[in-house]
Amino acid sequence: MKFVALVSGGKDSCFNISHCQLNGHELIAAASLRPKEGIDELDSYLYQTVGQDAIEYVGRALDVPLYRRVITGTAVELSNEYGTRNGTESKDDQAIRGDETEDLFELLQEVKRSHPEVEGVSVGAILSTYQRVRVEHVCRRLGLTALSYLWQRDQADLLQEMIDANVNAILIKVAGIGLKKQHLGKSLASMQPILHTLNERFGSHVCGEGGEYETLTLDCPAFKRRIVLTETESVVQDDKDFATVAYLRIKSAILEDKGADSSLIIITPPPILDHFGSTLYQVPPISSLSTNIQMAKYESTELLDRPLCTRRGNWVAIGNIKSPSLTNMSLKEEALQCFQKIKDLLGSENLGQTDIVHVTALLRTMDDFMPFNQVYSTMFGTSPPARACVAVALPAPCRITLECFAYDTSKKDTRSALHVQGISYWAPANIGPYSQAISVDKTTFISGQIGLVPSAMSLPTPRDFRKEMVLSLQHINRITEALQHRNPTPQGFVVWLVDIQDLLSAAGIMVKAIESNKGASNEFSSPPVLFVVPEALPKGALVEVQTLLHFTTEEETTDLDQDGTSNDSKGNKTSISLNITYFRDVEEVNSLQRQELEQATSLKVFYATTMQREDITLIEKLSTKVAVTLIPVKAIYSLSNGTSLSSSWSFAIVSTCG
Repeated sequence: MKFVALVSGGKDSCFNISHCQLNGHELIAAASLRPKEGIDELDSYLYQTVGQDAIEYVGRALDVPLYRRVITGTAVELSNEYGTRNGTESKDDQAIRGDETEDLFELLQEVKRSHPEVEGVSVGAILSTYQRVRVEHVCRRLGLTALSYLWQRDQADLLQEMIDANVNAILIKVAGIGLKKQHLGKSLASMQPILHTLNERFGSHVCGEGGEYETLTLDCPAFKRRIVLTETESVVQDDKDFATVAYLRIKSAILEDKGADSSLIIITPPPILDHFGSTLYQVPPISSLSTNIQMAKYESTELLDRPLCTRRGNWVAIGNIKSPSLTNMSLKEEALQCFQKIKDLLGSENLGQTDIVHVTALLRTMDDFMPFNQVYSTMFGTSPPARACVAVALPAPCRITLECFAYDTSKKDTRSALHVQGISYWAPANIGPYSQAISVDKTTFISGQIGLVPSAMSLPTPRDFRKEMVLSLQHINRITEALQHRNPTPQGFVVWLVDIQDLLSAAGIMVKAIESNKGASNEFSSPPVLFVVPEALPKGALVEVQTLLHFTTEEETTDLDQDGTSNDSKGNKTSISLNITYFRDVEEVNSLQRQELEQATSLKVFYATTMQREDITLIEKLSTKVAVTLIPVKAIYSLSNGTSLSSSWSFAIVSTCG
């Protein structure tokens, strides 16, 4: 795609341009925000403004048009969320008036007017959620895609890569412990040993992500010409023994041509699979299975003709959401009616759509995915719910069935979201309608992950089930690491397989993944793993993996049960838990199991058999006590104790208990 580069002049914004080009994107413009005339540096939460006196040289070195705008706003919204959680169907205006983020919106809108072909925005964010969230919010409103190839990269590795790629960036501001006025004007290469020493002694960020220093790029692979400074002035703002605050004022500079050998510099992207992923990729299939792998022959069942809602404390589960009338109805109308039902049920509990934390979307065919997504994307704004979407054999004429969880945060808003919309090497971008993860009440819902190559947002070629499976788990692992929760413990996994012949490979990889993630938590029992076969998955994926995590907080004093959930000082459960129960015949459900199921918050009933009268009777009875959603699938298998694969099941009930 054609892209505009947001440039501060620093090393990160300039090096990210090279990675955009490495991934096949074309630079057509640069854009930068600056302080008012006569101000060297602005106290901005969002923008690097020191060095703006040299930004015109950066634009000329890139040899593209440079668009600039004066920063007029301030930091009005200071949280890691920006904008409203309401979707555009209820609130068209997603802006926060007077916030400095809106200056970026106006700047990129000007670029779009001049270059209507622009599709992407290069962003040099590495760790700053504050910066990333705001740039992505602006991009979404303008129909642009953030390109953030440095996001979540290891800083030591990244710094070395910049030096190896002949990125000549100098320090133009110092504000961290151990950095002095004499370090101004020094190159990254000469400062590298000092930066590593400060990291080891004081925990300083080697790439300056903690504000320890700012840089000005004089040369990099994306530059057509290099910048040569001819006159500078050091300005000391605060001279303290442990941390001087000083910056370099650029008074004059020239551009000079680069040598012919400059085009020989090779930038190498990080490997698609990290150590965790590479280890899983080598795992052989499970060899033991008590019966032959087989697909079920069944008929999907039309029952539970009413929406279902259960409240347990602050948790609200809604199941079996379908449109009440389907005659001559478009898919859009069907989707809108489903969401109206959800709104009505949430309203009866004094909640709204912004309280939803997870949605399961069941479609009859993946051909309906795009039109469904168009409606879905208007329902949520900032920090949308986590989501899983699959195609199953819904009984005609129903094309959509929804199930969701909501949480009442009216007394205390503990909800947080990880919603990364920029394309990177890290994990797939969730552009628009759903977050990678939503955390609330020590519970994290992670969206279903398919095996996309993050930098390309496409499935591996040639098709490779093992690589897709490993990538799905690597994405979950990286999302979990990015959340930085204490003691993250999986409550269970649902693995959707399109081809049952991949079951043994999937099971072998899951056994190794569970073993690898136990680490210091070996005292916990292995989480249950459910393998089910749907009709199809998004983007034609071969596998999708879902999980639910429990975590603890620093403020609480908790003990962890064998299932990984926590108890308070009185022994009461303090988080949601997930259980999976398997049956070959509904008559196996004893009275104790039935009582436990009736006390759940929600039930997902997977079935790979033709429903008999007694099956229907049990499900109808359960639905009077708890929100039930029926999911017809082609086959059901499970892992026992995280090591051995079961023979096939007729039913699996995933019960979530608050």
